[in-house]
Amino acid sequence: QVQLVESGGGLVQAGGSLRLSCAASGSSFSINSMGWYRQGPGAQRELVAIITSGGTTNYADSVKGRFTISSDNPKNTVYLQMNSLKPEDTGVYYCYALATVKYTAQFWGQGTQVTVSS
Repeated sequence: QVQLVESGGGLVQAGGSLRLSCAASGSSFSINSMGWYRQGPGAQRELVAIITSGGTTNYADSVKGRFTISSDNPKNTVYLQMNSLKPEDTGVYYCYALATVKYTAQFWGQGTQVTVSS
């Protein structure tokens, strides 16, 4: 199993910034990709950004140019720098990992709340 622990959520005014972190831990695993999804009030969970172990990134159109995903592979940690935040960025942000243990599977963090006030 792989455990994901997120940190860095909070309340910020529109135009502000936040940085989310997610650390993966467990035994005998390798990360294929890590990233972030979010779920706004009354909405479905959606992809925000993802990064592969090779460094390829993919972003939702709504966050391109404002959010930056990065990773520290030796630490199995992924970061999401969120700038120019908007009220519509409000939601619970979930860390995601596609990892290989004895098999390849998806793992999820507990979620961290991000609230952007107007």
